[in-house]
Amino acid sequence: MKPALLTTEEAAEYIGMSKSFLERDRWAGARIPFVRVGSRAVRYRAEELDRYLAGQVRRSTSDDGSFSHVCR
Repeated sequence: MKPALLTTEEAAEYIGMSKSFLERDRWAGARIPFVRVGSRAVRYRAEELDRYLAGQVRRSTSDDGSFSHVCR
């Protein structure tokens, strides 16, 4: 069972990125939703991380993600 909330370090490991990646994402407008607990603690929900990763799937290097459901 996944924990309800992951620390930044745990979330970074979960998605295979660095802690700095998540910190920069928060500073730049947070494409990955996070939860602020108290005045300083930041946590991530595993389901939000899964949703972010699912949105990053591409079929080629030129795919910008604007056509997520291409019929073939």
